[in-house]
Formats: sequence, structure tokens, C-alpha cells
Amino acid sequence: MMATLKKIWHWIDDRSGITEALQPLLKHPVPPDARWSYVFGSATLFCFLLQIVTGIGLALLYQPSSADAYASLNYIMHKAPLGRILRGIHYWGASGMMIMMGVHMIRVYLTAAYKFPREMQWISGVFLLVLVAAMGFTGQVLRWDDNGVWSAIVAAEQLGRFPLIGKPLAHLLMGGTTLGAKSLSRFFSYHVFLFPGFLFLFIGLHVYLVIRNGISEPPKVGRPVDPRNYRSWYKKMLREKGQPFFPFSAWRDVVFAVATITVIVVLAVYPGAPEVTRPPDPSMLHTSPRPDWYLLWVFALFALMPAQIESFAIVIVPPLVLFLLLALPFIRNRGERHPLRRPWAIAGVACVVTFVSSLLYIGSKSPWAANFEARELPPSIVASSLPEVKEGSRLFHEKACAYCHKVKGYGGDVGPDLTHVARRLDARQLRIRIINGGHKMPAYGSSLTTEELRKIVAFLKTRK
Repeated sequence: MMATLKKIWHWIDDRSGITEALQPLLKHPVPPDARWSYVFGSATLFCFLLQIVTGIGLALLYQPSSADAYASLNYIMHKAPLGRILRGIHYWGASGMMIMMGVHMIRVYLTAAYKFPREMQWISGVFLLVLVAAMGFTGQVLRWDDNGVWSAIVAAEQLGRFPLIGKPLAHLLMGGTTLGAKSLSRFFSYHVFLFPGFLFLFIGLHVYLVIRNGISEPPKVGRPVDPRNYRSWYKKMLREKGQPFFPFSAWRDVVFAVATITVIVVLAVYPGAPEVTRPPDPSMLHTSPRPDWYLLWVFALFALMPAQIESFAIVIVPPLVLFLLLALPFIRNRGERHPLRRPWAIAGVACVVTFVSSLLYIGSKSPWAANFEARELPPSIVASSLPEVKEGSRLFHEKACAYCHKVKGYGGDVGPDLTHVARRLDARQLRIRIINGGHKMPAYGSSLTTEELRKIVAFLKTRK
């Protein structure tokens, strides 16, 4: 049997040239000191392959139509065999890919591996980062729940602020001037065909450049990069000390990739992917879309930004950041690479990590946004047997008061905490405030009946 299989393999290999094609990849020499800090690039690639496999599985069950998308995702989550785990792997795989790519780029920046002759490797990596972020955003929209739909609307509104090209870009994104039936198929095409195609193209370019220019050697103090003699020095170093990528370095990549995928699968089982929110309703204006965690810092940044500079920041900051990232290897492509000789690089990374981490924390709390996932107050909090107080508590949640106001830890943070509101306001003042509204609070006089108003006030009067 084994002899037969070997003959079949030799025939396939002879006709296809698989071994001949893989030899340059497996046998290309790498610096002898390329250790565990070099595994994050390959881990990103493994996460991408995992996304392709799980994405194909999800696409077989997903219905990319505005009428059926929400229901099909609920079917995947709750009825399809292993559907919840499949979506969980895809969801956490996206997070893993963003983390690995971020750590990989930080490592490359700190060790100045973008210097000569690897400028194009850095540039292709920047484009890969943009494409991965775009994949994450379009994947969120494909959930086609209230959060996904409004995320698409917000993105189109921000694109529309760019002068001259803004409106055409927004039209291209949405498939029209407004959100409609074409929008979902447009985002599906972006997520499944367009962006993955570009990802394959840039990944292929990135891997080719790694093989052509070689893996950057670990930096040493006092060994600067000089474009005049670096290539000859690097080739001589590889001839004298280099080791074949397989198996000397490949085993670390495989071990770390297996550990990464194992963590992703465990997270897919518990806690799993987040549930979809409410069905989409573009007529519902009281909503606050939130991106997935790896884009949450951008959401927090623009939420905290003064309104008068928001348009300017949207138009100027993203292109400026992209320009600086692309220009980095041209600003200084020679000189010292060791972080100890580049303290500004360490300080810059520390500032960026602190800045983004702070925004992620603030964005997770979203104190400026209503909490649309606020639960109805439990009986232990209501603590009353009076029917009108119980009904008032129910109406407090049903009429969205709990989205902005907190009572004993339940509710939102936009409005004042009402846990002890009866100590500050009497029944008459409560009625006036509810009917007329206030700062950031809509007037409920036209949306509440007299009986509903009486019951809500009866409930609030017990908050002493």
C-alpha cells in the first residue's frame, strides 16, 4: 500500500513540480539568531488561512440578502450543527489576526527591520493592515443586525465628508445613496471576493519579498545598516552562519501557530461569538453602533472629539497616518537598528500602545452612548409589591429610560443615576422633567399616556 502511495506521489510531484516549487521557500537560509520574536508574521498567515476555511463554511449557510441575512445568521448560531463554533472560530480568528499583525508590525518597527533593503516589505505590510481592518469592518456589517446596519450608515456618512471624492466613495460603499437591498450584496462582495483577492495578492508579494531579501537579522548595537555594503555583508553572513528555514526555524512557527489556533478554538467554544443584536430597523434613530473591539479605539476617539473639529479630523488624520506609515522606510532607511540606539522608537511605541489601550477601555464603557442592552430591573431592585410600582418599573425599561439612566447598577451612563432620585426631586418635578425633557434627554410628553406617566413617577418616587 505504501509503495503504491509513493508511486502516486512521485507521479504527481514529477508532473506538477510541487517539491521544486517549495524548495526555495523551505530551504532558504535564515539568520541563526531568528528566534521566537519572529513567529508573529507566520501566525498572522495561519490565522488568515483559518479565516478562509471557516469563511467558506459560513458562506455555505449564509444568505446574502437583506430579507434573509439576519435569520440565516441566527440559524447558524442556534440550529446548524457546529454552527455556533464555526462562527466563533471565524470571529475570534479575526481578533487573532489583528493581534498577531499588530505585534508583528511593532516588532518590525522596534528592530527597524523596514530599513534597506526591506522597504517594500514594510509597505506591503501596511497595505495588508488596511485590508485586514477592512475585512473586519465588512464582516461586522454582514451580521445585518441593528449594530451592523448602522455601522454601515455611519461609515458612509464619514466617507461623504471627504471633499470631491466623498460622495462617490460613499455611493460605492453602499451601492446607492441610501441603505437598501443592494447594500448587503455589495458588502458581501467586498468581504468574500474583493478584499480577500487583494489580501492574497499582497500576502504573495510579502512572502516573495521575504524570500528575495531574506529575514532581517536580529539587531546589534554598533552594527548600522549601510546600503552600500549591506547586501554583500548579509549574503556572507548567511553563507557562514545561516540555517535552512526548514526545519530550524519552521518548527517554532508551527508550534506557535498551533497554540494560537488552539486558543481561538477554545474561545470559540467558550465564550463563543457574540450574539447578534436586534433585527435591522433603519427608521430607529435611537441607536449607537459599536464596532468590534479591535476598531473600538477609533469609535472612542471620534466620540470624544469636539464636534467642531470632527470633520477636519476625519478628512485629515487617516490619510496622514497612512502617509506616515508608508513614508517611514524612506525617512530613514539606514543607520542603527537596535532599540537601545533608537529610544524615540521605544517611546513612540509606548505612547501609541498606551493611547490605543486607553481608548479601547473608554470605548468598552461608552459613557457617552445609550446602553441598548440594559436589562429590566429585577424584583429585588424594585422591592415593592404595589402593582403600579411594578408596572412603572416595567415601563421604565420599555420606554427606554433604562438605556440612559442607571438604577443600582442597571442601565446606562448618559443621564444622571436615578438610584436615589426621589431624594432630589418630588413627584411634580419628576413629571415636569419627563414631559419636557432636558439636556440630551428627549421630551416624552407626546409618547406617554397620562396613566403611563403616573406609573413611572410612582416607581421613581420609591427611589430613596
